[in-house]
Amino acid sequence: MYPEDLKYSKDHEWVKLDGNIATVGITHYAQDQLGDVVFVELPMEGDSFEAGNGFGVVESVKAVSDVYAPVSGTVIEVNEKLLESPELVNEDPYGDGWMIKLEVAGESEVDRLMDAREYEAFIEEEN
Repeated sequence: MYPEDLKYSKDHEWVKLDGNIATVGITHYAQDQLGDVVFVELPMEGDSFEAGNGFGVVESVKAVSDVYAPVSGTVIEVNEKLLESPELVNEDPYGDGWMIKLEVAGESEVDRLMDAREYEAFIEEEN
C-alpha cells in the first residue's frame, strides 16, 4: 500500500527524492483519515520552509488539516491541478495528488524519515 521508493514522516507526508528535488504529498493513510478533500491551499514558488513547518492546508468534508514540510527547502513548483481538482489527493495521493516540489536544503534530513515498512509499523502503533 505504501510505495517502497518513498520516505515518510510522522505527520503522514511522503517524499520522493530525485537528486536534490523532493516531491511531497500526503499519504494514502492521511487522505483516508481526512475523507473527501474539497480544498487545498498551497504555498507560492520561492517560499522556503524548515522541516516540520506547515506549508499548506487540506480541507475535507470532515476536517481542516495543516500539511508539514518533511524536509527543509525552497518551493520550486506547486501542483496547480489541486487548486481546481482537490479530489486528486484522494484519487491518486502518490501520483497526480502530489502537492509541492522542494529544492532540498540538506539530503541528510531525508535519511531521518521512515521507509515504507517503518511507516506501516508507525501507523499500526498509532491505531
